[in-house]
Amino acid sequence: MKKIFYIFLGIFISQSALANQPVDWQLGFQKAASESMREIVAFHDKLLLPIIIAISVFVLFLMLYACVRFRASANPNPSKRTHNVTVEVLWTLIPCLILIVMAVPSFKILYKQDTIPKADLTIKAIGYQWYWGYEYPDENIIFDSYMIEEKDLKADQPRLLAVDNEVVVPVDKVVKVLITANDVLHAWALPSFGVKRDAVPGRINETWFKAEKVGTYYGQCSELCGIKHAFMPITVRVVSDEEYEEWLSEAKEKFAKEEIENDELKLASK
Repeated sequence: MKKIFYIFLGIFISQSALANQPVDWQLGFQKAASESMREIVAFHDKLLLPIIIAISVFVLFLMLYACVRFRASANPNPSKRTHNVTVEVLWTLIPCLILIVMAVPSFKILYKQDTIPKADLTIKAIGYQWYWGYEYPDENIIFDSYMIEEKDLKADQPRLLAVDNEVVVPVDKVVKVLITANDVLHAWALPSFGVKRDAVPGRINETWFKAEKVGTYYGQCSELCGIKHAFMPITVRVVSDEEYEEWLSEAKEKFAKEEIENDELKLASK
């Protein structure tokens, strides 16, 4: 009964009550934090859901009508008709029209997602088994991002989503993300931003987002990539311009690319 209560609670409570991460018994999308995600949610809620509900109700009505109208007791001598041109034309044209109505706005959303505006910041995400590596090419920064084990979590860190090194980006800035993989297929996905792109070895995919709200946003690898697929989360912290500059100055010392390369050379020489 408790689980059923939570399910109905999730249906009737506004999604604005949800955080920027999945919650127990959640139904529906996470709260949108970008224009792209708002358009996806509006497309789903205002067009797809009404069409799905209308088709389901209509089909249910036809099934009930057929069961009652053409039951054996009411039709001792059933009709031998096998074709009806009008019905066949309708059940071909109407689904085609429905698909066209759905396709036009979906193409618009897809085109907008694939057309990357001039970027204020570029990040490269590399999928590994099983963690993410990140580079800020313009800032000479490179670091790895591992999931924090449950025993090491702090009180405000979500299980299976918190990482040791977060991606930090400024608010209201266009962030271009270059996505690839080092070993097998992965997928970089952030539901609140409406972003999901495959990470393919030997190939670089591109996507972008523009976070509209300060906060911490969580995602996960969305491509089955092996035994620890469920343990390579994505955490993006959106901050103000001032906070970003502060983080950037610290990150340039902590994650300087030259230092990492020098360490690797030292290990190789040994």
